[in-house]
Amino acid sequence: MKPPQPQAAAARLKKISPLRPALAIVLGSGFHHALAELHVEKNVAYADIPGFPQPTVSGHAGELYFGRLGQTPVLVLSGRAHFYEGHPMERVTFAVRTLAAFGIRDLLLTNAAGGLNKKFRAGDFMVLTDHLNLMGVNPLRGPSAPGLPRFVDLTETYDAKLRELLFRAGKLARLKLQRGVYLAVSGPSYETPAEIRAFARLGADAVGMSTVPEAVVARQCGLNVAAVSCITNLAAGISRNNLSHAEVLETAERVKQSGAALLKNFAELYLQ
Repeated sequence: MKPPQPQAAAARLKKISPLRPALAIVLGSGFHHALAELHVEKNVAYADIPGFPQPTVSGHAGELYFGRLGQTPVLVLSGRAHFYEGHPMERVTFAVRTLAAFGIRDLLLTNAAGGLNKKFRAGDFMVLTDHLNLMGVNPLRGPSAPGLPRFVDLTETYDAKLRELLFRAGKLARLKLQRGVYLAVSGPSYETPAEIRAFARLGADAVGMSTVPEAVVARQCGLNVAAVSCITNLAAGISRNNLSHAEVLETAERVKQSGAALLKNFAELYLQ
């Protein structure tokens, strides 16, 4: 049986709504309150989109929304599939390939991350300037995607113009946004203090278990990418507390209105 194709999934989405946004936003942990600001026109469960894996992690709803943030038309993906859930990389990144086939040009990725930079505090937001991929696998591994480059230049993975929009959006929301390098690991265990010390020496400011595969595939597909992390906890050896997903969700809940305002402002600036 032939595996699901992004073009088929995109065709399914086009039948759901006549809205044709250029911007898509993936909501990770800490950002789902943005849905309260979204004027929803249509929504569909991932289970009803061919090829979309169903997330199994608390805080990831698994629904796609057509709507408007302010006056800006957007596609919003509430939740993502993670490599640590057992999905192969082609499934983890299938949604991004679908967005590209749909016609999305700009992609904003969001996530929850642990802070390595000692200047960071739980509840901060960090705009990604670059990343380190320590997941042990590259999402472009395997047969070359027809019509797309195999050897993708990642010099400017995170688009400077979209980053500037995020900082302007943060200023409007009275948020002092951090900036830094995101390091991706496969998870799901949290890192050891020794690993965190090593990651900091490599130049990482935050660590998480997502986003990088999506960003790499998006760049292969020609999308402009921006990404922002909610620093939901300080990493092992920096934090005095035991690490837990409950702490991640608790911090995300505390800053949910700030995260929602940031995304809404970004969408409104995007249209200008």
